[in-house]
Amino acid sequence: MTNWRNFPLGTRAPGWSILVRLLVGLVVFFPEGIQKLAFPDVLGVGRFANIGMPYPDLMGPFVGGVETICGALIVLGLLTRLAAIPLIAIMIVAIASTKVPILLGYDFWIFHVPKLSRYGFWSMLHEAHADFCMLLGSLYLLIEGGGKWSLDALLSRDRPVPRSM
Repeated sequence: MTNWRNFPLGTRAPGWSILVRLLVGLVVFFPEGIQKLAFPDVLGVGRFANIGMPYPDLMGPFVGGVETICGALIVLGLLTRLAAIPLIAIMIVAIASTKVPILLGYDFWIFHVPKLSRYGFWSMLHEAHADFCMLLGSLYLLIEGGGKWSLDALLSRDRPVPRSM
């Protein structure tokens, strides 16, 4: 019988997956989330308003909070698969809202093109490399889980069932 904890907590990834967790959680999402909350005019509400994000006063702190919490969970390797899901959604929106206008060279849907020295495919790839790395890293964590050296692995181990007398 499959343990109910195996889906969200189970992992088949090696211990070295901690490197992906540190990249995704500690290097990018956790500090970026804190910065969106600490510097809202530049990285949170203000930035969201500049790119055309709807409801920037709500979305800036919301995204900052999600990035901070999910980034911390990924660093710990706790509920890694579940924490990766909102981060994947954030990266898809980030690519659509900031990189597609660069690719096109003009506003896309409700999103505004930033002022850059060049536009098009190569400019978009240059600007999007970290976004694509975070998207792929988060997808890896969704598929493989937190790895052998995670709280998920520790919590999903089958414990011996005490015998009844």
